[in-house]
Amino acid sequence: MTRKSPAFQDINVGQEIPSLTAGPVTLQDLAEWCGAEEDYLDIHYDQAAAKAAGLPGCVVQGTFKCALLGKMVTDWLGESGTLRKVQTSYRGMDFPGDIITCRGVVTDKYADGEEQYFELELWTENQRGEKTTLGSAVVSVP
Repeated sequence: MTRKSPAFQDINVGQEIPSLTAGPVTLQDLAEWCGAEEDYLDIHYDQAAAKAAGLPGCVVQGTFKCALLGKMVTDWLGESGTLRKVQTSYRGMDFPGDIITCRGVVTDKYADGEEQYFELELWTENQRGEKTTLGSAVVSVP
């Protein structure tokens, strides 16, 4: 079933988009993500290495959280919408066992020719209520 893009006229500034929850995150998730991005920094899959680096344990990759935010946005957009730009800033750490919830809100909407755009504020938060990744996105719908 093809999921339709949100209708421009039906979306308002201040409106939340549907959230996405992932987890609990496992060490296997982190190791698989290392392979997916070909970045094998050991603090993401080796507890002893993470502790030797002064961390309480392995940490979830920022790019893993960025990908979750992107998935949340593209799930909302449907097949005819386009993710034009995404930016993230990593502000805190998440660890194996954490549940990561991605959230977003529409901050602007405008048309430019045939394209219609939404600007979004994005963030991840864990089960402790900590916002660990902040971001933004620009999307378009036909």
